[in-house]
Amino acid sequence: MSAEDLERYETEMELQLYREYRDVVRMFAYIVETERRFYLANEVQVTPRPTGGDVYFELEMRDAWVWDMYRPARFVPHVRVLTFRDVNVEELAKVDGDAPPFLDEDEA
Repeated sequence: MSAEDLERYETEMELQLYREYRDVVRMFAYIVETERRFYLANEVQVTPRPTGGDVYFELEMRDAWVWDMYRPARFVPHVRVLTFRDVNVEELAKVDGDAPPFLDEDEA
């Protein structure tokens, strides 16, 4: 497989993942970003855990979808993440018709 073939394959996988995101985003209440992953979830709990002079965050999600093109099953009933970086949690607006923007439609 050439580098060009690999790049084309990865581009197609990313496009398929975006299309899946666009189809499922309306099923979820929250968008969650960590330094390693992007999630959609219906329940989110973030708990800061101080340790010495540092703080880490314990993040628990239920009824989640994971943005990861290499993962065979993206729907997950329960996710627990530990991170030393900030976690961004946004509640999705319940608007009929449009998915929240993630990529410009021209990119899809």
